[in-house]
Amino acid sequence: MGDNEQKAVQLMADAEKKLTSSKGFFGSLFGGSSKVEEAVECYQRAANMFKMAKKWSAAGNAFCEAANLHAKAGSRHDAATNYVDAANCYKKSDLNDAVGCLLKAIEIYTDMGRFTMAAKYHQSIAEIYESEAVDLERAVHHFEQAADYFRGEESNSSANKCLLKVAQYAAQLENYDKAIQIYEQVASSSLDNSLLKYSAKEYFFRAALCHLCIDVLNAQHAVERYQEQYPPFQDSREYKLIMTLIDHLEEQNLEGFTDAVKEYDSISRLDQWYTAVLLRIKKQINDNPDLR
Repeated sequence: MGDNEQKAVQLMADAEKKLTSSKGFFGSLFGGSSKVEEAVECYQRAANMFKMAKKWSAAGNAFCEAANLHAKAGSRHDAATNYVDAANCYKKSDLNDAVGCLLKAIEIYTDMGRFTMAAKYHQSIAEIYESEAVDLERAVHHFEQAADYFRGEESNSSANKCLLKVAQYAAQLENYDKAIQIYEQVASSSLDNSLLKYSAKEYFFRAALCHLCIDVLNAQHAVERYQEQYPPFQDSREYKLIMTLIDHLEEQNLEGFTDAVKEYDSISRLDQWYTAVLLRIKKQINDNPDLR
């Protein structure tokens, strides 16, 4: 056992002693609350020593002990802060414990009306499920929660960032209607902002591809609506690709479809999301003998 870990273990023991003495008759008469405060300090110091020793689970446990004491004492902000500290340690050892601590922090922040903080930690949970635990349905749920809270606090940029994640994963999970609704919503809101309106082209493009995953005719009608909403869309390479793909789908032209995508990709590199969606659309040519 290293020096830092030994110090941390001793501090945990000291905290327990202080708590035990604070519960006795004399402790309750003479400075019981100060003993609890001292115990909290011991737990926090122990947590930092465990962190230095890279004992992440033990560090998380120590921060949780401090958080629980703060919560019992009514120090809600301090409790939430310590739960977040615990979560950051648990991320390196146990993702379920990390999520559990963040949920406790969120509960406190929502009770306090601190919805921006609650949104931030819903986003943190979503990112855990997105990249580390790889549970896209749970990631979508928490990105949606974050977006709702951000929007309620007029943090529309942060809300849209989370909503775009929801749309991305909704499409991956083949919930195309949901993805379309979000992409169209974010595109429309972008048109009202002079700095963001040029990004509407990408969101309309993504929405159109999702439409193509469902139905060619609806995709045509959707693209007509998009160019009415945002006339520059008609001059974009994205618009031209969509219209070309629609023609090739209607003609059952697999080679033409593939060539059109390759040509676009040679100039504007398609990421993994676009590639996956385009492959699903292309598969329709083989699976559906008559798309018209």
